[in-house]
Amino acid sequence: MDILKVAVCEMTSTDDWQKNQTDVLAKLRALPDGTQFVSFPENSLYMRLKEGAKIPPVELQDPIFKPLSAVALDKKLWIHLGSVPLILNGRTQNATVMIDPSGKLTSPYQKLHLFDVEISGHKSYRESDQFLHGTKPSIIDVNGWKLGLTICYDLRFAELYNYYAQNEVDMILVPSAFTVPTGLAHWEILLRARAIESQCYVLAAAQGGQHSPGRETYGHSVIIDPWGKILAEATVEHKVISSTLNLSEIKKVRTQIPMKHHRKNPSIYS
Repeated sequence: MDILKVAVCEMTSTDDWQKNQTDVLAKLRALPDGTQFVSFPENSLYMRLKEGAKIPPVELQDPIFKPLSAVALDKKLWIHLGSVPLILNGRTQNATVMIDPSGKLTSPYQKLHLFDVEISGHKSYRESDQFLHGTKPSIIDVNGWKLGLTICYDLRFAELYNYYAQNEVDMILVPSAFTVPTGLAHWEILLRARAIESQCYVLAAAQGGQHSPGRETYGHSVIIDPWGKILAEATVEHKVISSTLNLSEIKKVRTQIPMKHHRKNPSIYS
């Protein structure tokens, strides 16, 4: 299938699972007709806001996913939950949940690079206090399109995107919850660079807005084409954005600049 109609949904998640689920369902109802694939940001169903609070992990069998599976089945829609705290093999990971058009759930990717940083003048973050690192990249098939999966902080690590470029993915997903300082400095430039160097589409669903006193995320969810052009960008007024993607655009860019034939460095994941 050469054409894929996609949507990206921006959220301002809280630490209330039911409220976040209600928001996801409302955005699913607001999707343009004919949407085949929709992406939601990191922490779609839970945003840890209270200092020191433990993240309540779930399993794929958890009832919270059932209404979303029902929508996927009814609309024949792929739903990408950028990340949720998920128990896999007895350990909690920051994990992607994918729901296919039959309503089946899988977790094809777990965040490789955890956000353990201290930004001058801002609070520190230590994801590794809560989560186990993922161990490998992941490429999935969606309606004949090859999708490379990443989550937020992964965006800074070019070797992961180089792996996806070498495997000629058609789209890379970057669900995120960027802080405002790092978003202002690096969000757009990194996303456009990843699209350009990988010569593929990039979908970046973001958390955006004031979650609680002292916690704000950058937003600016985007859909970017293989030439690095922003096709759609979320605003405060418009949290659901969409575009119709075409494999021919990828082929055109890769023909004009045949990077595939010019790469010298072997993949670090080989």
